Amino acid sequence: MTIRIENRLHPDDAQIAALKEPGYEGPIAMLNLLKFRERAAYPDGRDAELSGREAFQRYGMAFAPLLEAAGGRLIYGGRVSLLALGAAEELWDAVVVVAYPSRPAFFRLTQSPEYQAAAVHRDAGLAGQLLVETVGFGAHPAAG
Repeated sequence: MTIRIENRLHPDDAQIAALKEPGYEGPIAMLNLLKFRERAAYPDGRDAELSGREAFQRYGMAFAPLLEAAGGRLIYGGRVSLLALGAAEELWDAVVVVAYPSRPAFFRLTQSPEYQAAAVHRDAGLAGQLLVETVGFGAHPAAG
């Protein structure tokens, strides 16, 4: 079995359309698998001496109060240290799990001007990521 994995910085049109759907009516957790750039890549060329991880940390600092205001919270963040099962050509650098009250709350947050201002650091720091929405085991299977 071949599985293709593609890290990206932004969702495609189909993914955006899916995020606009109500989905499961309850809390979600977003699993973020992060791959950092070696060096930050800001569109205006600033701060080229920063690592991608450092640029992403700037994003995290700006994102934290937005997340809290949206009713979300950081569940876990850590460095990837070992692939203990399975296979991948390249490992991600970090994993972050973030809880949101709902998919619409997540989508509204990511569309806000405040988030867009913070996201410049995210984009400068990340080579790409996978973002996986999860719902609790008790969630109705037909709800998203």
